[in-house]
Amino acid sequence: INESLTTFALDFSLSAGVCGCCGALRPRYKRLVDNIFPEDPEVRAFPLSQLHSSERVYLQSNSPRFYVINVFLLNCSHLQFVKFANIEEDTPSYHRSYDFFVSRFSEMCHSSYEDPDIRTKIRMAGIKGLQGVVRKTVNDELQANIWDPQHMDKIVPSLLFNLQSGEGTESRSPSPLQASKKEKESPAELTERCFRELLGRAAYGNIKNAVTPVLMHLDNHSLWEGKTFAVRCFKIIMYSIQSQHSHLVIQQLLGHLDANSKSSATVRAGIVEVLLEAAAIAASGSVGPTVLEVFNTLLRHLRLSVDYELTGSYGCTNIGTKIIKEHEERQLQEAVIRTIGSFANTLPTYQRSEVMLFIMGKIPIPGMHPMLHSTGSGPEGNRMIQVMLLKSLRQVTCGFQTTNMLTALPNSFLDPLLSFALLEDAEIRLLVLEILVSLIDRHNNLPKFSTISIISDISVLKLKVDKCSRQDNLFMKKHAQHLYRHIYLCSKEQSSVQPHFEKLYSLLALISMELANEEVVVDLIRVALALQDLALSSEETLSVYNRCAVHALSSAYLNLISQLTTVPAFCQHVHEVSATLESLYLLTRLTIKLEGELLFQQAKITEVLGGSGYNTERLATPYVPQFTDEDRLSKRKSIGETISLQVEVESRNICVYSPVDSVGVEEQEKERRRQVVEKFQKAPFEEIAAHCGARATMLQSKLNQIFEITIRPPPSPSGTITSSYGQTQSRSVPVYEMKFPDLCVY
Repeated sequence: INESLTTFALDFSLSAGVCGCCGALRPRYKRLVDNIFPEDPEVRAFPLSQLHSSERVYLQSNSPRFYVINVFLLNCSHLQFVKFANIEEDTPSYHRSYDFFVSRFSEMCHSSYEDPDIRTKIRMAGIKGLQGVVRKTVNDELQANIWDPQHMDKIVPSLLFNLQSGEGTESRSPSPLQASKKEKESPAELTERCFRELLGRAAYGNIKNAVTPVLMHLDNHSLWEGKTFAVRCFKIIMYSIQSQHSHLVIQQLLGHLDANSKSSATVRAGIVEVLLEAAAIAASGSVGPTVLEVFNTLLRHLRLSVDYELTGSYGCTNIGTKIIKEHEERQLQEAVIRTIGSFANTLPTYQRSEVMLFIMGKIPIPGMHPMLHSTGSGPEGNRMIQVMLLKSLRQVTCGFQTTNMLTALPNSFLDPLLSFALLEDAEIRLLVLEILVSLIDRHNNLPKFSTISIISDISVLKLKVDKCSRQDNLFMKKHAQHLYRHIYLCSKEQSSVQPHFEKLYSLLALISMELANEEVVVDLIRVALALQDLALSSEETLSVYNRCAVHALSSAYLNLISQLTTVPAFCQHVHEVSATLESLYLLTRLTIKLEGELLFQQAKITEVLGGSGYNTERLATPYVPQFTDEDRLSKRKSIGETISLQVEVESRNICVYSPVDSVGVEEQEKERRRQVVEKFQKAPFEEIAAHCGARATMLQSKLNQIFEITIRPPPSPSGTITSSYGQTQSRSVPVYEMKFPDLCVY
């Protein structure tokens, strides 16, 4: 190179000093440059001295023509090509094509020249050239073809190449104080500006062509797995495009996720992380008409990930040597759940309610929603899907606030949700409780009840309590008994641990502050007293820890509700009992028999609240939840148990749940169920039909007996009927045959 430079210097001095007056003797590359630009210096866009300053590039090229092109492109900053691109033409050309410039500028953006300084200058010149082409074409109505895939497939990867190569690098300027602003600018910074400008000029129909090359570039260079660069690219995209076009980018990402459904978990997780960032940037409601499509796609990939994790394969396709890693699939599942929550946070309340219903409809629920089709993952797959979808639902309900809970939480949502609270799976029950407290907490009081504790003065908590609205009263009138029953039965579960009891305490406290009227307060006190009885009478069914936890739950809640009611005598009674319990450490160790002053007395509470205007009749009635068919259905595990439960419902009257269960009775119940299941599985159809027919006959006989009991004389002042002969005639007319006036019939 040194010898070439010496030769070049000698040639240049001779041509300039001796043969400068004769144009024919000038070097060919100079003559080519001079022929391109006019001789008049005022007309030239730049001085030739600046152009010839980069003459040594010629020494690395075999073609003088290639040198002319490189010198022209390398000095784009001096040519002010970008400024030229903004000049409006009086008569635009109908036949102008920029294919040549796009190709050459793209090549320069990928320059691999050995000298770092020259390589940087070439790349920056290529970036500025692309910037000029974009500016020129987007303003020219006759040259809209710049958005065609053939051009975007060259422009976008060239920009991304320089954007990526600049990550972690610093300016090469010797001193920031000595370098000008342009000298301090790096290719990555210039690229980002150019990329933003390109995206900002994209119209509705051009978004897809601009984003598709980005997806392909990330695929081809395995850049999803690192996540950092992919996230950076799409942050630039989301901030640069017009906000009303955001949903188009999200649609493309969802489609790309589907296209990579059998890719490695790290690739899918990278796409999901980009979706998460895109959702956070998108303005409220900008997801547009794709709301349910977004959640449907994410939930589908959540289910696929569960199948992959449990089966260890991607299905029947030839995946080669890919090995499914369980921890990577778990990371993907958590990323999908976070993304679902991020999308939900951008939605208004009414749309979030629809999403909650949509997710609930996807959860396999025994007796309500069908279980998943056979996927090879078996029952464990159904359970994992339940857990993952409930976690997704928890993310959606986080921060959910509505003024009318009756319309926001219809039966189609609450009924299946509450049925999960009775399942044997402790993790599922905890998720249900977390969802419930998140839905009810409308004033951000939940963090103040994170632990079960007896607070002597709740004013220090600075609780936000509003008067119960008419809509809240209607909601509790419709759903209160279901909530109470599930709270009680969930407390009775042996597998419940500390987080369960803490969420139960939070749920009771939030109902008291958000949805409580006088009737609700009375019922909640009855539930708390029933929990106290449960802790004392469940020695055979509950462990010492669970009994202590239930008693602590009851004590802490009565302490809270007594202060919320502001009845002095009630507060005093609760304070006295609580102080005694604390002194004996009974909230953590139940070693002696509780009685007398160690218990909250229902008679005492009824007396003091009755004096303050509360319904003493309701207070005097202990709370006993009913054990209904819903509780049985929620715990079934097989089709056989379903048949057993259906027969049981037919053969039994409604039974009242006893707080004390006997182990022997439960064993007998299991044996009876087994016999019924076996009968329905093995007996011939004729025998089963005859059995059901006999039961129908028995039912009709019972109805006839009821009708006979209800027979009464016809309505008349004397209760008799007088015949036309003046004789009194007694005749009985069944009630169901009496003719009532229309106004009396409903």
